[in-house]
Amino acid sequence: MRTKALRLYGKNDLRLETFELPEIKQDEILANVTTNSICMSTYKAIIQGTDHKRVPEDIAQNPVIIGHEMCGTILAVGNKYRDRFKKGMKYTIQPAINYPNREQEAAGYSFPYLGGHATKVIIPAEVMEMDCVIPCYGDTFYKASLAEPFACIIGAFKEQFHYERNQYVHEMGIKENGNLAILGGAGPMGLAAVDILLHSNRKPKRIMLTDIDQNRLNRAEKLFPADIIKKDQIDLLFINTNNVPLLEILAKTGNQGFDDIFIFAPVKDLVSQAVRLLNIGGCLNFFAGPTDTDFSAEINFYDVHYNRHHIIGSAGSTSDDLRETIDLIDKNILNPAIMVTHIGGLDSAADTILNLPNIPGGKKLIYTTISLPLTALEDFEEKGKTNSLFKELGHIIKNNNGIWSKEAEDYLLKNASSMN
Repeated sequence: MRTKALRLYGKNDLRLETFELPEIKQDEILANVTTNSICMSTYKAIIQGTDHKRVPEDIAQNPVIIGHEMCGTILAVGNKYRDRFKKGMKYTIQPAINYPNREQEAAGYSFPYLGGHATKVIIPAEVMEMDCVIPCYGDTFYKASLAEPFACIIGAFKEQFHYERNQYVHEMGIKENGNLAILGGAGPMGLAAVDILLHSNRKPKRIMLTDIDQNRLNRAEKLFPADIIKKDQIDLLFINTNNVPLLEILAKTGNQGFDDIFIFAPVKDLVSQAVRLLNIGGCLNFFAGPTDTDFSAEINFYDVHYNRHHIIGSAGSTSDDLRETIDLIDKNILNPAIMVTHIGGLDSAADTILNLPNIPGGKKLIYTTISLPLTALEDFEEKGKTNSLFKELGHIIKNNNGIWSKEAEDYLLKNASSMN
């Protein structure tokens, strides 16, 4: 079985290649891939190469397929798993497999035949054994691709904790009816965080989302209209911190500060700002993963001691988090489409990843079976003046409030040029 895949050979060395996959073993699965959304973590792996903790040392001789936010359908199942998985079943992958003694291995970083930027893959025994293949039952591929980043946020909310002084019991999760801030959060992950919070059984009374990019904040306000949010009795604030001083932000909480703060961009100033915004007993979650191994920022240890400020970091999710997310998406409770701002084919993936920090907007969604330049949804209408594919996609997007959809995905897969 031949596949076309984007493989990593070294730092910034990505190659789109066609090669033969071996026959699957009795404890493996052969599958195709239809979508893979690009994560900033993939960019970090590309620029670090073998310095990245999940990338093997021998990729120059044994390259790995990259990409881990994937969805496709199963083509063949080894005998060991035929009672659980069937041909034609839609699936996604929990990339952090946590295999004993090889905990750093992950789909999209560590395997020669498994990664999201490919037309066909082999899901190896380690991934199967650790129960990291998650069946999906929805009617789209892109939603399941985006389930993994949503699951990471759900996991981060679960990792939060609070406690009262001299009470040695940690109450897990965000503080119910508390103040919650998402700093540097008008990108795709911050939008997903707001979507999850608004549909959670454990809600804060106030959510503040900050950014310094007014265009991103404007899009966030459009996605979460104030008149709808207020029906849930949640105060949702969008703040451009270039324009609003710290004391004014604190005033919006009655000068109490925030019980939960999530940092979504690895910026030192955000860390310093966050510790000044924390309420007594507040929990700061440094969600953004820096590429600099020496990244540090100044915090106030007086407040750590006397005001019980505590700091944690979150990365990844569990298979149970991913299953929970898939269920919420399949029930149309969560809407992953709010993350997507660009669409491309497999032939545009390498350039997109290598330039990811410089491309504005949210998630870049790759359809691996088609050939298509990376294109912003907001540019579809203009490109439609000379391209019939974008003309129809532009109409579909416009009729769906500028958001990607099942109708758009179906039309794209039917009418775009094949990668083959």
